[in-house]
Amino acid sequence: MTIKKKDSFESSLHNLENIVEELESKDLELERSLEMFEKGVHLYKECKKHLEKVEKKISKLSQSLEEELIEDS
Repeated sequence: MTIKKKDSFESSLHNLENIVEELESKDLELERSLEMFEKGVHLYKECKKHLEKVEKKISKLSQSLEEELIEDS
């Protein structure tokens, strides 16, 4: 599995879920397990970045809406 730098959140999450399934369901050699774990950590960080970015956007939009509602009152 190749990790692209600009994967979407959904793609990163899907790949992470596949890694978890593989690690849980198969008897992998130690080196392969470590490789999969490292990819999983990378994907986890990518998902976290995506979520933080979305949370910031939602926060800004909510604040803007609140300010607009206050002005209209």
